[in-house]
Amino acid sequence: MKYAFIKSDLGSYPVVVCCDVLSVSRSGYYAWRKDKPNHYALANERLDAKIMELYNAHEHRAGSPRLTRELNALGYPCSENRVARRMKALGIRALAKRKFKVTTDSEHNKPIYENVLNRDFSTTTINQKWAGDITYIPTVEGWLYLAVVIDLHSRAVIGWSMDKRMKAELVCNALEMALYRRNYPKNVIMHTDRGSQYCSNKYRELIETAQLTGSMSRKGNCWDNAISESFFHSLKVELVHQKKYLTRLEAKQSLFQYIEGYYNRKRLHSAIQYQTPFAFECAA
Repeated sequence: MKYAFIKSDLGSYPVVVCCDVLSVSRSGYYAWRKDKPNHYALANERLDAKIMELYNAHEHRAGSPRLTRELNALGYPCSENRVARRMKALGIRALAKRKFKVTTDSEHNKPIYENVLNRDFSTTTINQKWAGDITYIPTVEGWLYLAVVIDLHSRAVIGWSMDKRMKAELVCNALEMALYRRNYPKNVIMHTDRGSQYCSNKYRELIETAQLTGSMSRKGNCWDNAISESFFHSLKVELVHQKKYLTRLEAKQSLFQYIEGYYNRKRLHSAIQYQTPFAFECAA
């Protein structure tokens, strides 16, 4: 019955999907049919199986560009167009994007830094330019705030902090983590938006004590801090929008796993030749 159903539904679904759903082997199906698929069909079957394996391993976050790089690295020669076609045939796609929303509170009279970075995101090594930002994570228990520090060279998240309050300590703790993990480098350009936390006395004192160069975006211009915004966009699309956190603790554990377990170590990044941030740093 299962084999007959697969045969009758071949026009709608690939064999690999039908066999997987019905828990039968492809070899058993072809033996039942008493015929063999042609070479191209077999190649597609093997590719489909690997695409599904990688797609599930990335928890549906990866699209055809990233999957193609991984497939090629694993010895599956294929083009991005072919992977896109196979993904369409399999009925899968990367998680959908949502519209960007500005959340920065820049309506204050506190002192600000000049825009030293000036949208020049180019680097030659780590610890030349860092970027920081804050985002909001919804939970049933209430908001959880996440602050990060990103190295613009590798796109690695090198500092982060989470709290139920969006105070100066939030951004200072993230920066202190970055400084500790990078052995306190000097003269790094530390770029952020004009949020009140980044204009606080505590944050400015940390910038001066660590001998960093403070830099801030122009008012209301999110593109001046595009790298941080891009990270938060990926975080929301690939994780937060797929979850409903009951507690802040649950959200913290999930965010930690995404940042340290997935983003820094497993997620291929187009800006660094489709390598992971940590692998890119090790190869430099």
